Amino acid sequence: MPTARSDTLDAVSAPVPEHPREYPLPVEIPVTDNIGGAEVGLKTQLIRFVITGGLSGILDFSVTLLLQNGLGLPRAAAKSVGFILGTTTAYLLNRRWTFNAPPSRARFLAVVALYAVTFAVQVGIYTALGQVWPNTIVYNALSYVVAQGTATVINFVVQRVWIFKID
Repeated sequence: MPTARSDTLDAVSAPVPEHPREYPLPVEIPVTDNIGGAEVGLKTQLIRFVITGGLSGILDFSVTLLLQNGLGLPRAAAKSVGFILGTTTAYLLNRRWTFNAPPSRARFLAVVALYAVTFAVQVGIYTALGQVWPNTIVYNALSYVVAQGTATVINFVVQRVWIFKID
């Protein structure tokens, strides 16, 4: 029976934190080989942010409509779940691909705080427009675009100017 070599086990085993209260870094998505640190220009960031936002927005909107119209969840609850899934996806892609930033607990916590603000803005706008417009797919889509557009502008400016400058 073959035995495992100790150098193979050492290479595979995870490092043990020096302090037992250390928490792991946020989840990583292997979008690029570079783990961050290289400067990415404004034009590249903007294009990547729009692509990432589009993909995350499709996920958010699809889940929102499925939960609201397919499963009958209340408007705010459906939008909340869609927002959480969409923004989590957006953070993971933006951190790694758009802004090419290394992992950071401080950055992750700053993004969580930003997303809490944009969550309130986005769900508030979406819900408020639902009070004045009919509950149809077309008006729900228009409500979503207005709410998402507002949150997207806030997110890009704050992430580019402040959050992805944190080390």
